[in-house]
Amino acid sequence: MVNSEEIQVVKRDGRKEKIDLDKIHRVINWAAEGLDNVSVSQVELRSHIQFYDGIRTDAIHETIIKSAADLISETSPDYQYLAARLAIFHLRKIAYGSFTPPALYHHVEKLVQAGKYDAHLLADYTKEEFEILDKRIHHDRDLNFAYAAVKQLENKYLVQNRVTKEVYESPQFLYMLVGMCLFAQYSKSTRLDFVARFYDAASTFKISLPTPIMSGVRTPSRQFSSCVLIECDDSLDSINATTGAIVRYVSQRAGIGVNAGRIRAEGSAIRGGEARHTGCIPFYKLFQSAVKCCSQGGVRGGAATLFYPIWHLEVESLLVLKNNRGVEENRVRHLDYGVQINRLMYQRLLKKQNITLFSPYDVPGLYEAFFADQEEFERLYLQYEQDETIRKRQIPAVDLFSLMLQERAGTGRIYIQNVDHCNTHSPFDPAVAPVRQSNLCMEIALPTKPLNDLNDPEGEIALCTLSAVNLGAFEQLEEFEETAELIVRALDALLDYQQYPVEAAYKATMNRRTLGVGAINYAYFLAKNGVRYSDGSALELTHETFEALQYYLLKASNKLAQEKGACPLFKETTYAQGLLPIDTYKKELDNICTTPLRLDWETLRSNIKQYGLRNSTLTALMPSETSSQIANATNGIEPPRGYVSVKASKDGILKQVVPEFESLKDNYELLWSLPSNEGYLQLVGVMQKFVDQAISANTSYDPSRFSSGKVPMNQLIKDLLLAYKLGVKTLYYHNTRDGAMDNQEDLVDDCVGGACKI
Repeated sequence: MVNSEEIQVVKRDGRKEKIDLDKIHRVINWAAEGLDNVSVSQVELRSHIQFYDGIRTDAIHETIIKSAADLISETSPDYQYLAARLAIFHLRKIAYGSFTPPALYHHVEKLVQAGKYDAHLLADYTKEEFEILDKRIHHDRDLNFAYAAVKQLENKYLVQNRVTKEVYESPQFLYMLVGMCLFAQYSKSTRLDFVARFYDAASTFKISLPTPIMSGVRTPSRQFSSCVLIECDDSLDSINATTGAIVRYVSQRAGIGVNAGRIRAEGSAIRGGEARHTGCIPFYKLFQSAVKCCSQGGVRGGAATLFYPIWHLEVESLLVLKNNRGVEENRVRHLDYGVQINRLMYQRLLKKQNITLFSPYDVPGLYEAFFADQEEFERLYLQYEQDETIRKRQIPAVDLFSLMLQERAGTGRIYIQNVDHCNTHSPFDPAVAPVRQSNLCMEIALPTKPLNDLNDPEGEIALCTLSAVNLGAFEQLEEFEETAELIVRALDALLDYQQYPVEAAYKATMNRRTLGVGAINYAYFLAKNGVRYSDGSALELTHETFEALQYYLLKASNKLAQEKGACPLFKETTYAQGLLPIDTYKKELDNICTTPLRLDWETLRSNIKQYGLRNSTLTALMPSETSSQIANATNGIEPPRGYVSVKASKDGILKQVVPEFESLKDNYELLWSLPSNEGYLQLVGVMQKFVDQAISANTSYDPSRFSSGKVPMNQLIKDLLLAYKLGVKTLYYHNTRDGAMDNQEDLVDDCVGGACKI
């Protein structure tokens, strides 16, 4: 074994020199300052045994960082900050050649010349403005990140050469430059104030930004909407146009939702019987190929969820497309699926009746009424059931729901969309702008219209631009007001700032200006306030919190409408009719939560009727897997699986400790300690009362809780019916505890390919 004192290291410029252990000690000592229960000598010992003669200096840094990261545990959570500081030190050395960042203007000038930053930054801002904003940057905030956050920034968000792994910036520049880009067109008298306030909110983790914004805004690339919803009609032209739109958007970092429910069933007559239709599966395969053809610039892989109604004639074949049985010819495994259900289908289940399956092409008006008008749907459905000239098949509702839930349990990724709730409790008037699908991660609910070609003036591709508030970063709900205004202004400006690969997306976005603001760190928020998921104690706090979030976002959008005008299709919203989310929610919720409204909704209603809203939608609760890590927060609204999450992604294994673990350990309620889904679903129902789009809500099951060691079907049906009863619009993952890795070592999968995370 080589004596570490005798090791020669290779410098970045190729020179060799004797290893400087004192310098290494000083760096680790600096990183450990102010942290509890960390040992500098233990990190050094773990590092030294991995050094070898001829080791590169960057490899030394990486070894030290990993040695510190390996020590992260429940008993020593502060190693996540020690490792993070070492990683920031290393990152800055790569980016700048020293630990001290350059002046903002010189940094931007250099990266614009290198083609890494958008040239408009230098054109839109004066050198004096750069200098003013430079003084507002707090580079020491880089030292507030946990290790998982730094690795995510390093691997996904910071501008870099993804081949050589050379990073060109550090996190505080990212936050400042995002603000500068988004507020560039504001007046010179106000924009520096908005930029600085936005920077402060983002860099102190009050605002959580989505992957497309963090990785793309400030670069020459200009497509930042997280979610894209594309509807397909029942024609070859539309299928081809849908495929083309998928390719264009999946290459631009977006997660895709595809509504293919109109495609007629196998065996249908084409051209009066001249040909026999091949059915849905070949076209689903085409969409799958389009989704997987692009790697999204190395940031994440393409992914999509495809939607169809539960009453489609081919549904029994469609429900099993993702499972591991069968052969490639009858499986389409690399898409996820959203099954669309409404009141009549649930009634057939409860009454133990049959569900009649149709090909949409054979039953005129039924598909449209399924979303737009529940009474008309029931009238037509019953009429077509009695029409002996129409091709149909019947199946006991319990058998069909059981097959669906069996596949949901087996794959985890058969999702649910309650299409009636998406339209009756919606910001859109279903008579003119029905919601016919959701997105990749089941939190978006926006109107779409099929494309017949990529330039179709009648088509509508829905985009949603996301962000989130970090509930754990607020002490008083009134603090939402300023943050809501910053988010709405920034995201609304982004709609004009970004480019649109497809005209139908541009037109829809300009007309509707839809935003989706969610929440992260909910589990910490509950723990901090001493309430729990499972026992009803969090219902009042949740009601007050999401009331405040929606209220202040609407207030901000109304204020912006007074300045810049309402969105052009405001008339197609229910807000234009004087309706608010508090008017249309499922009243069943009043039986579980009696908390009264706290805010002045009637004045807001009056202002919205008078001035309109700049944005048709304001809220959507997304998974936020990656962005939660950036803020060292718990994921979205989910309970953590362990006090220390070991997150597996393409970047390796990252440990993350729940916030304030040592003082709040007894207050956290872990996922697998929840006795059932009931308390969680009740909280989701309360959130949905205020959320104008939908919620990425999951159901989770521990088979060991049941006497048979298996989750009974009646429990799955019971939870599905409860979600519907409470007005929940969508259900995302089905999680099953397999017992292989519990608590501390539980592995958390990313949202498929990371494509919809914020």
